[in-house]
Amino acid sequence: MIFFVRGVWIFLRALCVDAANVSFENIALRQQLAVLQRAVPRPKVYQRDRLFWVCVSRLWSGWRSTLLIVQPATVLAWHRKGFQLYWRWKSRTRTPGRPPIDREIRDLIRRMARENPTWGRRRIQAELRFLGYDVAELTIAKYMRRRSPRPSPTWRTFLETHLREIAAVDFFVVPTLTFRLLFAFLVLRHDRRHLVHINVTTHPTATWTARQVIDAFPYESAPKYLLRDRDAIYGDAFTRRIAEMGIREVLIAPRAPWQNPFAERLIGSIRRECLDHVIVLNERHLRRLLRAYLAYYNTTRPHQALCNDSPLPRDVHPPALGNVVAIPLVAGLHHRYHRAA
Repeated sequence: MIFFVRGVWIFLRALCVDAANVSFENIALRQQLAVLQRAVPRPKVYQRDRLFWVCVSRLWSGWRSTLLIVQPATVLAWHRKGFQLYWRWKSRTRTPGRPPIDREIRDLIRRMARENPTWGRRRIQAELRFLGYDVAELTIAKYMRRRSPRPSPTWRTFLETHLREIAAVDFFVVPTLTFRLLFAFLVLRHDRRHLVHINVTTHPTATWTARQVIDAFPYESAPKYLLRDRDAIYGDAFTRRIAEMGIREVLIAPRAPWQNPFAERLIGSIRRECLDHVIVLNERHLRRLLRAYLAYYNTTRPHQALCNDSPLPRDVHPPALGNVVAIPLVAGLHHRYHRAA
């Protein structure tokens, strides 16, 4: 009896296994035929085809005998790639690292590090604690964006610290209608790019130049340093009067106008925005033009270094104040716009 049952079981098992093999072989051949019908001469295998053969290779041991369009090693490579993708998805980090801090705190950390180059992360941490923010040291170090652990102030920071105490002077030449040369002299403060003084003469001397500096800085408003070139116009009389005002002269290198950049840039702006568009008649005409440009430069002209504001800050006029009105300046070469009811 036992042998009979065992024989029946072997027969049924062989029958079912053979039927399954035939079914799998039929499915595999039909699938490959569908792939071959898509493209000629080289069929294109899609992701769903790769997934199909990976599953068949796991369920059917005879899948290699019916595989025609790709090599069996290719199917195994697909399976390994799927295994890698599965475990990459399985091992993904759902909450990476520390919890993120608000953008406001990040910007505040960067601002403190930028405005205080000698501060370290502990000093910034203490300052943030006074503002009600409890931030870890490593988090502060991450957002400080500082290259060196022992920072030193940059040249820009160093110069910005002393801008209030620096003024620059320079001459430039303007020809008239009759080809006569006039000498224009300007005084510029570095902190707000403020054009303090401008004047014109036909025969510049050291005494006249010193008088212009005195007129530019009355009532003990003189800066600590005066930047100038090595022109022979600045003689002994000029040097003595400047020293009496408590101003220290800083001379640029010979033939190096780039060392007095703000004054040189201002002279270029005067030429491009005013003098290149008119013919100067005489000394009086030039003085009137330059004084008109001085008022426009200080009160209206925006500067990128001042966040697009003028040396003398301008007020913002919202639309509620009325319509836009244009006021011509510098003989109509420029206009100032504001709102009027």
